[in-house]
Amino acid sequence: MLITRIATAGVLLALFVSALYMLPNTWWTALLLPVLLAASWEWAALAGMQGGWRGAFAAIVLASALGIWLIVANAAPGDGRPTLAEILIFGASGVFWLLIAVPWLARGWPARQPLLLAATGWILLVPTWLALARLQPEPGRLLAVMGIIWIADIAAYFTGRTWGRHKLAPAISPGKTWEGVAGAVVAVAVYYVVLGNVARDWTGLQSAGGAALFAGVMLMSVVGDLFESWIKRQAGMKDSGTLLPGHGGILDRIDSMTASLPLAALLLPGLG
Repeated sequence: MLITRIATAGVLLALFVSALYMLPNTWWTALLLPVLLAASWEWAALAGMQGGWRGAFAAIVLASALGIWLIVANAAPGDGRPTLAEILIFGASGVFWLLIAVPWLARGWPARQPLLLAATGWILLVPTWLALARLQPEPGRLLAVMGIIWIADIAAYFTGRTWGRHKLAPAISPGKTWEGVAGAVVAVAVYYVVLGNVARDWTGLQSAGGAALFAGVMLMSVVGDLFESWIKRQAGMKDSGTLLPGHGGILDRIDSMTASLPLAALLLPGLG
């Protein structure tokens, strides 16, 4: 299982990095649309939607994403600064994760209302897709942010397996531990220091904003992971799908990104 998981991750990483650096932004954005559609289809199943409702939800997510892209593309100033539409969308994502998702997890709300979960799915998926689309013109920095998520995930997994004793959220994800979170914090801190000494042209990285970016992305990635685990547990599903061998579905691979990438899209343009 671990070998399959590693092999799938290797293939996905190679495809992701190749497309990130080689494709023009329009083609990159278009390439993300089938991924968004697949993730929407999976979320609809987690939300308990059946038949035509599942397809309708996926279609609404896709259509709204395209509409937002047209608005953003026409309003973009061309210097990397976010448009008003982006600020509103990424800001709404931040409000959801901080003021709704965290209390949702802390109190263990067993929400299964389809309309509520449909709105939740939209706020998880569309801002993440938009962040990936808009950050691609600076592929090195987007990859650096993705590195925070990947390093935190790997460090938490191996640290938790080796030293994990104190459960982080046993009712949500019994395998996660506070020791794993501590391992993720240490690993991301080391990554931040190393990157700050290597990427010297990224002047804002070593500022308070850079530290906030790394800390925020790391912490929110944990929240995103836990939130999808809670939704899957409520739906009685182990994985969101079977598309990716050893990993499950698309949502199982992007759960950490849904909470962290919109935040990165807000903070990165201000780091110079």
